[in-house]
Order: sequence, then structure tokens, then C-alpha cells
Amino acid sequence: MSTEAETVARAAAKLAAELPLATVMIAARHIESSVDLLVAEARMVELPHPHYRQYIASFLEICRRAIPPLAPEAVALALLTAAHSEQAHRHEQSVELVWTGPEAEGVPFRRTAQAILQVLDSAQERITLVSYAVYRIPHVCDALVRAARRSVRINVIVETPDRIEGQGEYSTLRALGDEVASCAAVYFWPQENRRRSDAGKVGILHVKCVVADGRWLFLSSANFTEHAFDINMELGILVTGEMLPTQVEAHFDRLIATGVLARL
Repeated sequence: MSTEAETVARAAAKLAAELPLATVMIAARHIESSVDLLVAEARMVELPHPHYRQYIASFLEICRRAIPPLAPEAVALALLTAAHSEQAHRHEQSVELVWTGPEAEGVPFRRTAQAILQVLDSAQERITLVSYAVYRIPHVCDALVRAARRSVRINVIVETPDRIEGQGEYSTLRALGDEVASCAAVYFWPQENRRRSDAGKVGILHVKCVVADGRWLFLSSANFTEHAFDINMELGILVTGEMLPTQVEAHFDRLIATGVLARL
């Protein structure tokens, strides 16, 4: 394989990793049905996002510089091959254990705060953060603000904006901080939407997780609090791969869409 062919192959793989599969498939169809790559680039105006169009334009520029020139059909085939390979890779799933607490020699675990920050800092499109308690987590709040500055859409789902009677004595919004509250959509579970026990006790939102881009899922016993990150004994998992993260993300999106969760 020539050096130029390798360059095109690498560019196709990079593009497939950066764009959603559906967008890559549309681009490949436009390229294959065009008489040349300049015409193909002009047809990308139909794509919804300018940065997607820019990524594809850069890829087509690399292809146009190839000697001998590449036919649109060959470019489309390279892009489709890369896209399907990337899709298979995304569906592969890995699971790591995440821990806060006493260390045991010979049993290495990821630290809770480290895993959460990895998920937040990896996000490029969307984050869903869910926790019963949120308190004194400046590193997490800073990571959420950084994500917002990357134009990541952020949903934060909490037990309640203020304390439930007899349970806790702080405001979640104050704990998140003004910057996070201003750059995230914050949701809670209204008490009128909850089931109650026979004794009249209301259910609580006890989930603790972070999902990013339908790709990463952190799920743990740990609340988003200073103690849970530093001094408690907490166990969780960090899942990489599309199946479980996508399911969790879609579930919370549905709870928001149907009004089970309400926006503050």
C-alpha cells in the first residue's frame, strides 16, 4: 500500500471516529453518487452541522491530493469501511471496577473521583449526571463547566432542589454552584410523581451515575459528595461501549420527555 493510500485510510478512520454513523453514511452516499470530489463537497451543505461539514471537507481535500486521483466510488468505499469498523469498535464493551476506601495490596482499582472526571472530560456532545446527594465536589463542578465550554449539553438530575422534610439540610443548587446551575439543565423528581409505601413514605431518587455521549457510563454506590470521593467505602463500575451507556442515557431522556422528571 502506498503512503498516500495509508494517509487516506487514516483520514477515513479519523472521520468515522469523530462523526455519528448516520452522518458518515449520508456523506458516503453523496460522495459515491457525485461525478467528482468537488461536487461531493458542495453537496455536504445538506448536513445539519457546520463542524460536520468542515470535517468532511478536510477529509475530501486529503483525498483530492492523492496521486493517482481517487474516484468518488473508492473514497466512499474507504469511508464506509472505516465507519462500519468504528461502529463495531464502539459496540465492544469494557468494564472496570471503581473504588473508594481502604486499599488492598495486589487489587488495583480506579479511584471514584478519577473515573467520574474521565467520563466528564471525555464528553463531546452530552452528559447526564444523576445523584441523590451533591455536596462539596469542586473538581466535578469544574469539569462540568469545562464541558459546557466545549458546547456539551448537560442534564443534571438530583433528588430534590431543596431538602425533603427531615432529610438533609442543604440546597442542591447551592451545592452545584452558580456556574454549573447556569450551564446545565437541572431536573428533579417531584414528590407528586413518586410512589409511596403503605406507611406513606415517599420513594427517593437513589441513583448515582454519569453517562456521556452514550459511550461512557459510571455507576456507583457513591453519592457526589466529598466523603464519597475521599473517606467512605464505595464500589462502582466504569463501562465503556455503546450498549449499556446508550440504554441508561435513553431511559433518563425518556423520563424527562414524559414529565416524570421536572426541570427547575
